[in-house]
Amino acid sequence: MADGCGPKPFQAAGAGRCSSSSRSKAVRVMAAAGDKLTIAVTGATGLVGSRLAAKLAAQGNKVRVLTRNVNSAKAKLQYPGLEFYSLAQITEAVTGADAVVNLAGEPIGTRWTPAIKKQIKQSRLDITSKVASAISNSAEASRPKVFVSSSAWEAAARNVPAGTRSVIIRTGIVLARDGGVLARMLPIFELFAGGPLGTGKQWVSWIHRDDLVDMIIEAIRKPAYSGVYNGTAPKPVTMAQLCSSVGGVLGRPSWLPVPDFAITTLLGEGAQVVLEGQKVLPTRAQQAGFNFKYTELPDALRNLLK
Repeated sequence: MADGCGPKPFQAAGAGRCSSSSRSKAVRVMAAAGDKLTIAVTGATGLVGSRLAAKLAAQGNKVRVLTRNVNSAKAKLQYPGLEFYSLAQITEAVTGADAVVNLAGEPIGTRWTPAIKKQIKQSRLDITSKVASAISNSAEASRPKVFVSSSAWEAAARNVPAGTRSVIIRTGIVLARDGGVLARMLPIFELFAGGPLGTGKQWVSWIHRDDLVDMIIEAIRKPAYSGVYNGTAPKPVTMAQLCSSVGGVLGRPSWLPVPDFAITTLLGEGAQVVLEGQKVLPTRAQQAGFNFKYTELPDALRNLLK
């Protein structure tokens, strides 16, 4: 792909491709923003993965999209600079990559029937384990130097050789207009029927999708990143505050509470994520020097909804 080629909003001019010697330096250091890397990504068609693949490609990196359905992925990710691999080609996709990012797994923004719940768990575990195994089985000279995973299956993600840096990002509620919890809330507010989900007192540890993408990229490039990090904004809010902010940005009221049974009907067991809540802070990410673009919820929502 030509430098600077990529989907909006990530188009940017860049330096030429690295020579083999400069690529070796990128493998060892991965710190300079201008270094062009080869990065394998699972889950690249998802809410976060599609944005990550777009930005990495626009920066001039080679992105290997590892997917269940190659034709479907090509149809969704219609911009130059990507290589596509099926799950049967995991070893080929991982070998020689500088980094691997694991975002695979069935989406949680759906009704969690027992069958879907089992599918979620198994899909995440299977792919995470296979990717970790492929990394471990790679020859040392062609083994990825960093494995970044947002999967809940931390034990499987950590099962990589000592020479491969392992970074686990525990992701909060990702805010994006085109998917996730926010996208499911918008139609209700558009009908002037918005309001807190459940009691409204439960904590929401949120993060703007662009901040999460930038955190993943920083984890790839900065050797100081190792271990577990919280992928959440530094200022969590209550569900009532989230709904009030959404209503304020949209110019819609936020007064009609959505009862627990209605949320459970919509999301099944996935309603636990919304109804129970968690207050999580990104302490280690901030200690590592990560700078959030969106620390205040209203700013994030204005960016996404205006």
